[in-house]
Amino acid sequence: MKIRVGKNRQPWRIREFLESKGKNLADVGREVGASKHLVSETVRGIRNHRKILAYLRDLGCPEQYLDLPEDLKAPGVA
Repeated sequence: MKIRVGKNRQPWRIREFLESKGKNLADVGREVGASKHLVSETVRGIRNHRKILAYLRDLGCPEQYLDLPEDLKAPGVA
């Protein structure tokens, strides 16, 4: 059985990371041009909006929190 990407995303850890950077979901939405609702669904693993995930990754959010789709993982990371 295939496990859906994002199912193991850690929303509370992602929010803690954002808070440590002085940001929140609305800030992420403004930066990438997406609604807070879409950012929230992506952080919770309901959606996999690649622009939001790439922004979080590039901001320095640990990839194990993000449970990224294969095309967004750093080369050499499985």
